[in-house]
Amino acid sequence: MTNFSFSQPLLREKQEALDFQDLQGLLRLNLQIGSIKLLSGFYTRIDQVFILWGAISAIIFLTAQFLPISWYTQAIFWSILTVIGTLGMVGLTWFWVSVERLRWVVYYWAILMLAGVTLTDLGIFLGWGEVLMRLCPLWLGLSALGYLGTGLGMRSRTFAIMALIHLAGIILLPYVGGWQFLTTGLVMGVSLLVLAELQWDMRPSIDDYNLLTSEQKEFNRQQQQRRQGSEPLSFVSASR
Repeated sequence: MTNFSFSQPLLREKQEALDFQDLQGLLRLNLQIGSIKLLSGFYTRIDQVFILWGAISAIIFLTAQFLPISWYTQAIFWSILTVIGTLGMVGLTWFWVSVERLRWVVYYWAILMLAGVTLTDLGIFLGWGEVLMRLCPLWLGLSALGYLGTGLGMRSRTFAIMALIHLAGIILLPYVGGWQFLTTGLVMGVSLLVLAELQWDMRPSIDDYNLLTSEQKEFNRQQQQRRQGSEPLSFVSASR
């Protein structure tokens, strides 16, 4: 599990010959005003989770940085958003992680996020000064642990590097003065946006997906050949 895959670039343009489990719930966006293209791309359910957590991270830390809202109100607000994010993560990724035999990664992230919001709430409502002074390092550290575990499980150098970036963010915090919440939100949010917009590396596909039919497995083998070959790539319906 700890041998990283070096057969793929760390980050690259998204591949379009997607496996059956990646095509489920695929979202394609093509937003434009007149002839001006604002956004064009496709997002798997994994990408959608990154976008969801990126939005939640931005809302939480920008609110803490710029809005004069009481800590008690923010604690309730953060808790609700974290629970929404956790439930959304489970719902969106469950089929994919089940097929890829990575359910433990979802459990792992859920435990980290719920542990983080519990510590945050206790720090605020019980007046734990040590926790309150370290909310930003706490969340960057939990995210680093999450990325490291994901990187090891998926044998992805990209996620391992994301863990290092979040640890570097902790080192940076003392040098940004009163902008720690903004810095934390940027590190977390931008990292998630990059993962949503680009293709990251991971271990080779599993040869035998227990949850797929023989037809779906054959579909995946054909898609793998398309990715490895030089023929033009295109989406193939996987609703069968």
